[in-house]
Amino acid sequence: MGLFSFLKNAGAKVFGHKAEKNDEAAKIDKIIALKEAVLGLGLEIKDFDVDIDNDTVKVSGTVESQDIREKVILALGNVNGVATVVDEIEVVVPEPEAVFYEVKSGDSLSKIAKAHYGNAMKYDVIFEANKPMLKDPNLIYPGQVLRIPPLADED
Repeated sequence: MGLFSFLKNAGAKVFGHKAEKNDEAAKIDKIIALKEAVLGLGLEIKDFDVDIDNDTVKVSGTVESQDIREKVILALGNVNGVATVVDEIEVVVPEPEAVFYEVKSGDSLSKIAKAHYGNAMKYDVIFEANKPMLKDPNLIYPGQVLRIPPLADED
């Protein structure tokens, strides 16, 4: 559980024109759009609830694993207009947490892998850890936040 910061003006544009209004109907539209952004990725979360207040999203529910928890947080945080995600997600099987990394201009997955793992060829670990949000290892953008999971022990 925690508080995660994101670049507010980067990410997927999931809010429609009606969401620019500051009324209850617009808030409901935003909540629906955020839930669809998560569920559309096939991420399973029981008792899934989302609330939004200005640029802060609060999420709760229960997931089976740490990686699903982190992907839900990233799916919500990497939305244009979201600056903060308040995480209240419960994990059934706790695991070590990944590092969240904000992509900088000039970054590539191999450059990020070199910096975090000491091996540029480990870019596929980062790519796999960020599926289904990432569809192509060459399509990342500045301001996007990615999961950098710990490397599994190699024998």
